[in-house]
Amino acid sequence: MQRYLIVLEPTATGFSAYSPDLTGCAATGATRPEVEENMRQAIELHLEGLREDGEPVPSGQTIATYVEVAA
Repeated sequence: MQRYLIVLEPTATGFSAYSPDLTGCAATGATRPEVEENMRQAIELHLEGLREDGEPVPSGQTIATYVEVAA
């Protein structure tokens, strides 16, 4: 089992998502649960394509955190 960070961004019509560790792997959805499921499927297909092409499958390296600043 491998874990990949996904970044969710609100859009005018719902959400978009991408994984910094998987260049070109992105998804959209009308709701947060929908975009998360779409992204899960997109990652599975992306990894399958890498394997089929004989490319290395990158591991999840990216981490995320928040910092607080005065606004």
